[in-house]
Amino acid sequence: MLIDARGQACPKPVLMAEEALSKLEEGIVDVLVDNEASVGNLSRFATKNAFYSETIKEDNYWRVKIVKGYPCEVPIKEEEKEPEKDILLIIGSDVMGKEEELGRILMKAFFETMKVYKELPHTIFFLNAGVKLTTVNEEIYPIIKEIADMGVEIYSCGTCLKHYNLESELKVGHRGTTNHIIEGLKDFKKTVWIG
Repeated sequence: MLIDARGQACPKPVLMAEEALSKLEEGIVDVLVDNEASVGNLSRFATKNAFYSETIKEDNYWRVKIVKGYPCEVPIKEEEKEPEKDILLIIGSDVMGKEEELGRILMKAFFETMKVYKELPHTIFFLNAGVKLTTVNEEIYPIIKEIADMGVEIYSCGTCLKHYNLESELKVGHRGTTNHIIEGLKDFKKTVWIG
């Protein structure tokens, strides 16, 4: 079965794949997408549902093949298991609190303290005005880059980047989707929301 999800915003490609797979006892669904965020979301969806998946890069799009059924037992070696995820930190603003000038100072101090004390979450997801911290805030994105270099996964909401016309300004991390938040509610020991 072929699903053309090119041009569809998240989480639509995953929803389309899920609907098609729910109608199959076993089989293969090929999903065409035109952005890497959708490729990642589809791959994670497949893994979470114990489906096999593979991605093929075509000319200007990707084909994500998801296989349901046809079981094959492949033992996962202990060293290949994903480590347990502790904290998902969601940053929903570019300031802390309601007072903007003070809020900018506090936000910068928050990231500097995180870096110095090495009290790091597994993943930081920036959304709403928070995406300004990974794009145009020249005081903070270098600090976030240092935190990323320490092993923290950094994502900025693609819809939010588009809303603020900052898609080409991303300085640190990757474009993310709301799937990161939804998956985080289950995958992480703790989710912390700031902003």
